[in-house]
Parts: sequence; structure tokens; C-alpha cells
Amino acid sequence: MADNSKFIDYIDEALEKSKETALSRLLFTYQGIPYPVTMCTSETFQALDTFEARSDDIVLASYPKCGSNWLLHIVSEVIFAVSKKKYEYPEFPVLECGDPEKYQRMKQFPSPRILATHLRYDKLPGSIFKNKTKILVLFRNPKDTAVSFFHFHNDVPDIPSYGSWEEFFSQFMKGQVSWGSYFDFAIDWNKHTDDANIKFILYEALKENLASGIKEIAEFFGFSLTGEQLETITAQSTFQAMQARSQETHGAVGPFLFRKGEVGDWKNLFHETQNQEMDEKFRKCLAGTSLGAKLQYDSYCKA
Repeated sequence: MADNSKFIDYIDEALEKSKETALSRLLFTYQGIPYPVTMCTSETFQALDTFEARSDDIVLASYPKCGSNWLLHIVSEVIFAVSKKKYEYPEFPVLECGDPEKYQRMKQFPSPRILATHLRYDKLPGSIFKNKTKILVLFRNPKDTAVSFFHFHNDVPDIPSYGSWEEFFSQFMKGQVSWGSYFDFAIDWNKHTDDANIKFILYEALKENLASGIKEIAEFFGFSLTGEQLETITAQSTFQAMQARSQETHGAVGPFLFRKGEVGDWKNLFHETQNQEMDEKFRKCLAGTSLGAKLQYDSYCKA
């Protein structure tokens, strides 16, 4: 249970900026990675280096469209169940989005602070590692991620659209989309699959057994849930339950954030050459790695 009013204000503001932004002008590059001008600035990235993480912060890392809003919801429900306090988002929870002064304001926030991010491991502020802050990393198979990302661009009325799925797929494979390449993101996080303070979780595993996933997440962050609490949070965190409340929790963009939530939706858009290109890219970048094995690519990405 969270107070999302500031969250909604920020999204509305970003959508307003998007209205005037052409697709060709949507991205700017910072340290070699493209980010959306509607949500990030170079000044904010520079200020982020000075961000002071706490050891009890809750960091939720994921590539865009891999279920970060789902994770934010689950974690705030866990905190509510344990503390009986409604979790408030006094700032937009994505660490790298907002104005450069946000990190000063965040010093006043009570613990635990929930910090979502789409950044690679090596782009996070050093204080997160220095203070051994726990990081939960959520991954989703790359084919469904690409399709969800495409629909987000082309369904939300104010966000710049791509001419076609083919055009988006080509940009996605080149890493010329917001937050850059899925595969570079994965390669970077793969180096840390055995770090003590980092836990990896799969979107598909959450879909298959939500209660078990929620229990695992709570335990990783040091929260203990009763059977009844676990049952309640699970019921409130199904895709259907979140979709039903999406307008209330995320404003105008809510219904687009929670579009389908299916595993295997990629089969509706990918054609054979695209399948081969993605399969080859996965093989080249992640086959034989610890994260590659966790992603169960053959189960989720082979027709």
C-alpha cells in the first residue's frame, strides 16, 4: 500500500514533455548510453554520483519493461504488512529520473527507502556498494521485453511512436532505445550473480508462482511475513489486481503500464528472421553464463 500522488504528478509531467518531443529527439547520450530527455538529464546524473545510499535502502534494478512497477508494488505492500505504515513515494522512485536536487531532499526520507533503477551495475552510485545496500535484480526474457517496450511507445498517446515493429526491433537490437542495450545491461549484471548483496529474480518465475516469489523477496530484504500476510499481498499483486487499479495507482499511463503481462506475447510480433537474430545475439552475449542459464531462454524464447 503506497501513496502514489507524487509518482503520478511526475509521470504526468513526463508525458507532457513527451507531447512536444519527436522520436528523433527523444534520446540523449550520457557516458555512452542513451536516455530519454523527458525523464533524465546530464545534471541529474552528475548529482547522482554524490547520492548517499543507506545500508537499509531497498534497491530494485531492472531493464525497462521487465516488471519494475510490479516489483515496486510488491515491496511497498510487504513494508505496509510489516510496519502497518503506508509507503510514501515523496519522489519518483526511479533513482536516475528527476531534478538534480532530489538527492538532497531524499536525505530527509525515513528508512527503508525504495529505490528503483534501470541502470547497469557500473553506473550506480558508489555509496550503494560501499554501504553493502541490497539489490534485487529483476530480469525478463528479451523477446517479451522488446515487445512490451514497443507497445509502450506505440500505445501511450503522448509518447513518440515508432513507424513499425520492424523499425523498433532494429533500434532495440542496436541498443538505440531508452537506457540502451538489453544485452549490455545483462552482460554487466551477469558479472555480479554471486555477489552476497545481490539477488536475481525472474519475471517468468513470479508469474508462475507469485506467492513463492514474494516470500523470497521479503526474506532477502529481511522481512518476515505470516501466512495470512503472504496470502493478502499475493492476492493484491496479481497482474489482474494491479491492472484493475492501474489508473488509481499510476494515473493516465497506468492501463498502458499493465497491458498484458503475458509470457510468450513475443510470438504475436516476431517473424523468423527476427527470431534468428535475437537467438544469435543471446547466444553470443549470454550463452554459457550464469545469468544466461537463469533466464531459461530455450523455455521462454523458442517457439
